Amino acid sequence: MDIALLLCGIAVAVLVATAVAERIDVPAPFLLIAVGVAASYVPQVPQVYLDHDVVLLGLLPPLLYAAAQQTSLVDFNANRRPILLLSVGLVVFTAAGVAVVARMVLPDLPWAVALALGAVVAPPDAVAATAIGRRIGLPRRVVTILEGESLLNDATALVALRTALAVAAGTGLDAWGVTLDFVVAAGGGVLVGVLFFVVVAKVRRLLTDPVIDSALSLVVPFAAYVAAEELHASGVLAVVVAGLLLGHKAPVLQSAQSRISERLNWRTIAFVLENTVFLLIGLQAWWIVEGAAESDLGLGRIVAFCLAVLAAVVVLRMVWVFPSRYLLVRPGPELETGKPPPWTHTFILGWAGMRGVVTLAAAFVVPEDTPYREVLLLAAFTVVAGTLFLQGLTLPWVARRLQVPAPDPAEDALARATLLQQASKAAFEELDRLEYDDPHDVVGLIRQRVDQRNFAAWERLGTAADQESPSDLYGRVRMAMIDAERRRVLEIRGSGSTPADVVADVLAMLDVEESMLTVASEERAELRVVQRESRRTGAGCDDLERHPATDTVDDPACEGCLRDGTQWVALRQCLTCGHVGCCDSSPRQHATAHFHDTAHPVMQSAEPGEDWRWCYVHHTTA
Repeated sequence: MDIALLLCGIAVAVLVATAVAERIDVPAPFLLIAVGVAASYVPQVPQVYLDHDVVLLGLLPPLLYAAAQQTSLVDFNANRRPILLLSVGLVVFTAAGVAVVARMVLPDLPWAVALALGAVVAPPDAVAATAIGRRIGLPRRVVTILEGESLLNDATALVALRTALAVAAGTGLDAWGVTLDFVVAAGGGVLVGVLFFVVVAKVRRLLTDPVIDSALSLVVPFAAYVAAEELHASGVLAVVVAGLLLGHKAPVLQSAQSRISERLNWRTIAFVLENTVFLLIGLQAWWIVEGAAESDLGLGRIVAFCLAVLAAVVVLRMVWVFPSRYLLVRPGPELETGKPPPWTHTFILGWAGMRGVVTLAAAFVVPEDTPYREVLLLAAFTVVAGTLFLQGLTLPWVARRLQVPAPDPAEDALARATLLQQASKAAFEELDRLEYDDPHDVVGLIRQRVDQRNFAAWERLGTAADQESPSDLYGRVRMAMIDAERRRVLEIRGSGSTPADVVADVLAMLDVEESMLTVASEERAELRVVQRESRRTGAGCDDLERHPATDTVDDPACEGCLRDGTQWVALRQCLTCGHVGCCDSSPRQHATAHFHDTAHPVMQSAEPGEDWRWCYVHHTTA
């Protein structure tokens, strides 16, 4: 009962602290750590001792799996060189550098123990990178590298820790043995991950029940981790590889219902575990500090040792990332700008090295008879808390001062509209190839619904704050209607005249439609009205390259709408002759009609704050 009450208390504390953090606009991890530290000194709060097995087997696999599923395999592969340099090279470099610093401050610390400490504090945390990096809006390439690094570096750190502890136990250091151990751990982990992907992929092709499919996904990370560890391979790599591959292949392996169910399940699991992890970190404060206070070392040497290790972790990362960028990585041009990423992105990569619960868990692996173990635990806790607060709290300020751009919602909306347009083109080509009898004009209805979906995507680009777009009007009216429909269905449910299963199905249909309308409304609200220079080059489309952006006419108007007495939604300007017409969301679609009349291929948005161009021939933007 005591354990049940403790778990309930932790869950309630996590939910309350997260809600408060959102209300006061403070990152939840920082508030949760502060709450945990304060609670650890309250006598009425049971003392929580975080066992390394609980973290490495109970928390790490689902957290890694959830993060891996959300990571784009395409982006991961495109940035594999910097990811590997950080997840392998930097971990080894940091472990060695911290060992040297630790020995300088504490000369009688054995080298093997110093290397073990270096391995413990070397890997940045996947949870911290995701929780903080995405929240403050770092560039996507930076977030991809941070996430990729944090997914793989735990394997390197754990192998290094295992080797250092073996040396400390008196087995000696064998360079060939260490290399072989790392190759077996890495290669075995990858093979186990691929094997689980193959098996789960074959099973999923036979499953039709989304509940069973979702249940299967809950088993995969734990099974992959245990299987790899039993074979003396890296469980971390097994989980990450399985998650990356299954997430990448989900659109062809799972039904739509299974994908939606699994996505929601893992979002909930990740939310609970991520925030619980930060609270648990804070709850370790009292007993770690009290244990270090019993050390034979004086307070001054303990403080100097912990601060030196923290400084070494921060400085060594910065020392590594810049030479790696210019000597080894040499990043290519970014898709959005056509230029290599600026040095500011590299600085952000260096500064975003927050540590997390894996560092504490690895520290608990150190045997109890290890010299100065209590001080090593305090140093690990200092690195975790110090990097989270020092780097995590200042990261938004650093990003602003360096003018590192966040992903632009307007750019995302344009990319989404273009992608939907290209998908619709492929769908209509398939429709033309199909053979069917259609006396009821079902095909016409299908075309209309697809067009309306695309129009709604383009309308999200609109920047006129005082004008309600057709899709906004549709959403507002339809939401009111859904509320009325739901009230009536609930009234009928209360009367008991309709089977409960039927009522539940109808309510679920209304929920799905309402959620789609809500998402569209939130995305529209995120768009910023900004004047920006065009960063798109039109590479890959000859027509866009031949028709660069130009200044739009002053006070543009659609002559067709004025002649017909209709109202336009947004205006487009032909880059061949300068003709201004209304967009496809408008009643008469005069811009498209102009293309069909003249075959002029490229038009440009004539709306304030928009600089994108559209090619009618290739269905792409620039």
